[in-house]
Amino acid sequence: MSIRPVKRLVKAKPTLEGAGVHLRRAFGFGNTSDFDPFLLLDDFRNDVPEDYLAGFPWHPHRGIETITYVLAGTVEHGDSMGNRGAISAGDVQWMTAGRGIIHQEMPKGDHAGRMHGFQLWANLPSSLKMTPPRYQEVKAVDIHRRSRTMTVPSTFASSAVAFGGSEAQWTGSPPTRCTSMYRCLQVAERPSR
Repeated sequence: MSIRPVKRLVKAKPTLEGAGVHLRRAFGFGNTSDFDPFLLLDDFRNDVPEDYLAGFPWHPHRGIETITYVLAGTVEHGDSMGNRGAISAGDVQWMTAGRGIIHQEMPKGDHAGRMHGFQLWANLPSSLKMTPPRYQEVKAVDIHRRSRTMTVPSTFASSAVAFGGSEAQWTGSPPTRCTSMYRCLQVAERPSR
């Protein structure tokens, strides 16, 4: 395995989204050329329910794929195709917006009030922009991580292994239409001291 040099460090910025959810945005809604094909990466770790319970009511997407990974808490979601569900710690939700979909994501937190996770947006290739929308949940039990010589604490950074083709195996076919793209993103976070 070759090690590439760090090109630059990007510090996530506090942002309000949806109906007033407090989160931290690593990148998005600006110049994302350094991250292509990724459009946005949000860290929605929060321990204050008032800062996330308003959620992300019904809103549209088109031509992208959103990938949501939950570390703690639960996110209930639904879409204009009639799909409904909830993802909890260790689960992943893939939503391919394709030619267009309307959905909502409503964070509920856990018994301790924690709502931790992250969401990544990927630009679909032009050949898939008008693909029929689809939605999938991948439960934690269906994600098989290979053990490596690294310690993987339960944090935003370590849980990104779900996106690494070389570090995760899916039961069945990969849930995303952009599988080869996810191998190029590695997320890291310095532990708080």
